[in-house]
Amino acid sequence: MEDDLLNTSSPILPKSVYQSLGGGGGAVADVLLWKRWSTSAFLLVISSVIWLLFERVGYNLLSLVANVLLLLLFILFFWAKSASLLNRPLPPLPNMEVSDDFIGKASEVAQVWVNRVLGVAHDIALGGDYKLFFKVASSLWLVSFVGNVFNFLTLVYMGVLFSLSIPVLYSKYQDTVDDKLSLTHRVLSEQYRKLDEKFLSKIPKPSKEKKTQ
Repeated sequence: MEDDLLNTSSPILPKSVYQSLGGGGGAVADVLLWKRWSTSAFLLVISSVIWLLFERVGYNLLSLVANVLLLLLFILFFWAKSASLLNRPLPPLPNMEVSDDFIGKASEVAQVWVNRVLGVAHDIALGGDYKLFFKVASSLWLVSFVGNVFNFLTLVYMGVLFSLSIPVLYSKYQDTVDDKLSLTHRVLSEQYRKLDEKFLSKIPKPSKEKKTQ
């Protein structure tokens, strides 16, 4: 990993944004690049309405969810009653249950991420990896700083806006952006090389005998 950071050559950038997001037939790529403009516009409108309701109008999440569920309950109840009286079909509700396969896949994904976090914590606490410690500490400080500036809902809304704007803009101006990114990568790699030579490489690493003890 360190060799990759010290490598001053240009980074390998994707040839096609559409392929990197899933390629042909990928629903995510189609939505993010506005190939399914109706779905993209619907996602943008819904996220904007939700953000306005909670952040500007002042709605409470619990009360809004309760009111929506209450309205849905009334609609389904009277629909079912009127359908039985008028010999109409019942509401087309899907089978409301969580399958064992879904639980198994979700637990496997959660297990992978938890093991990664525990592995990083082990390397920092017992392995004495100073470089990894500084990286994790700086990342956590950045997350804390951003969290103090924006609340969670605003961060999610900004993530939706960036997801629906940055990929399509990058796809349009990919060559220009790639040139700027290559130049930035070379500058940052050179600065990291200097930092590593002056400070990081001089930090003593714990011996393997201490780890085994």
